[in-house]
Amino acid sequence: MECEYISTLHIERGMVPEERKSNNGLIISFEDRTYSYLNCKEPAIQNINLAISPGEIILIAGPSGCGKSTLLRSINGLIPHMYPGNSSGKVSIDGSSVDETSITEIAKKVGFVFQNPENQIFMFSVERDVAFGLENLGLYHEKIREQVDWAIQLLNIEKLVNRAPHELSDGQKQKVALAGVLAMKPRILILDEPTSLLDPFTALELVEIIKKINQNLGVTILIVEHRLDLLINAATRIICMSKGKILFDGEPRKVLTEKKLPRIGIGIPTITRLHRILNEEKPVFGKIPLSADELATNLKLILK
Repeated sequence: MECEYISTLHIERGMVPEERKSNNGLIISFEDRTYSYLNCKEPAIQNINLAISPGEIILIAGPSGCGKSTLLRSINGLIPHMYPGNSSGKVSIDGSSVDETSITEIAKKVGFVFQNPENQIFMFSVERDVAFGLENLGLYHEKIREQVDWAIQLLNIEKLVNRAPHELSDGQKQKVALAGVLAMKPRILILDEPTSLLDPFTALELVEIIKKINQNLGVTILIVEHRLDLLINAATRIICMSKGKILFDGEPRKVLTEKKLPRIGIGIPTITRLHRILNEEKPVFGKIPLSADELATNLKLILK
């Protein structure tokens, strides 16, 4: 696999998505939301209450079948518009009810990057793939040209524009899929296991891109990911799910202190496990490190 990903990221603050806040200041809100797929007795998500403010980076973790995908589909409008079922409660995006808003309107605010980028890049050239979503929104040609050029420069993929997607490496395909979503200027970006097909070097490059998009564009980012080691240092918050419910929700260091995480199928980062082992007999430092650098700093203080 080709390791080249993004060495530089061109972001201009003038291109930040339009600032619009709902009355309560939240960009995503779940109020007692329960949803069951048709012909399923057990709800996929149960009594979800969730408040997300603009600009957060949220890591969503949990075993397969815990409700992560249903939660994401409830945000991008696939539920209930494409997956009819039985629901109660409310989901709001930027102050508007998802149930009462068309998928087209939701797509203007919520961008989704699939786990496998090949599921969303299929045109005969990279440039056409980046333009695809904008064309579906029916924008004028001049506006499409402007936003496509911006996204291509943003992800530094100018050299790829005339290439066919099947000619690209996994890292390059992920860049193109991300560019196509960002071209639509979403306020919310959802990434479904974005590092699963990437080698460690490329995955780390992607994490840096995610952080820069959040910091410089103010985009709210939700990430479903099993490789917590890579993203824990970027997240402002972790949500842990099991059997359709949110069990833990909070600042990463606080959530990682929960001893139940392995029991519900969530693999804690190696750094966290090492910290626990070192603290088992005699606590030497209380602050859980979120990176190898933080752990090294703590160990140096102890060994002095």
